[in-house]
Amino acid sequence: MRRLIGLLPLAALLRAVPAAAHATGARDHHAPPGWTLDPWIVVPLLLAAWLFARGWRRLHARSAQGSGALRRRGLLYAAGMGVLAAALVSPLHEAGERSFAAHMFEHELLMLVGAPLLVLAEPMAVMLWAFLPAGRRAIASGVPMIAAPWRRLTGAVTATALQAAALWLWHAPVLFDRALASEGWHVAQHLSFLVTALLFWTAMLHRRTPAGMAALCLVATAIVSGALGALMAFATSPWYAGYASLGLAPFGLTPAEDQQLAGLLMWVPGGLVHAGAALVLMRRLLVGAGTGAHHAG
Repeated sequence: MRRLIGLLPLAALLRAVPAAAHATGARDHHAPPGWTLDPWIVVPLLLAAWLFARGWRRLHARSAQGSGALRRRGLLYAAGMGVLAAALVSPLHEAGERSFAAHMFEHELLMLVGAPLLVLAEPMAVMLWAFLPAGRRAIASGVPMIAAPWRRLTGAVTATALQAAALWLWHAPVLFDRALASEGWHVAQHLSFLVTALLFWTAMLHRRTPAGMAALCLVATAIVSGALGALMAFATSPWYAGYASLGLAPFGLTPAEDQQLAGLLMWVPGGLVHAGAALVLMRRLLVGAGTGAHHAG
């Protein structure tokens, strides 16, 4: 278990080494996509995995009664980190530079799978134990300074608005083409998608967020992201010059067809995930209300 958490991103890094040219120069768009080595992505992944694994080992050594919950959090975190590595380091990342549909699938993995898994793992308390007692005390002393801003950023409405803004702004042609042309802008794009998704799912899954409010925000997100996906799916010409200049996508689609497929990926699976989560929350709300009425009777 501990080895899985610590070595999963490391294995992805080792697989990425032969493709180091990705970060330094031009690539052959006719060759099969390879594993990507980008220190701005790989180093944070490895650091996050190491901090969690170190904290997890220390807590596991001290914990007796809570070992089951700790194992569950470890599995969720390992799964979330594995999804991030698959999206950002595996051949999917390089394929996303040749196909908009592959790029969209990468973003969906980050925002709809990786982010909620990491939020469910509640990793911050575990990572705190990666530090020595003096370090933990120093970090804890700074928590009150960030508590209020964090609470505002993870408010249901604020987090929903931030994620929607990131989604729409980065899909504006001028910004999207810039991300395709510049590795730095590309990293910034992925980082903004991941950070806003983490804020969003933290708000949706936090106990202080009323279930009804969370369900409403999930439905609103399904509508907002679905509208953008529908616009892409029904567009008859490509929006992004970076993809249009490449010609056919690797699986034989024209740039317009590739974009339509990407729009469907955003529209249908994305909408289903958000709508499904909203239904689960509403079911809990209704069950809770029914139980309360039964006790009152």
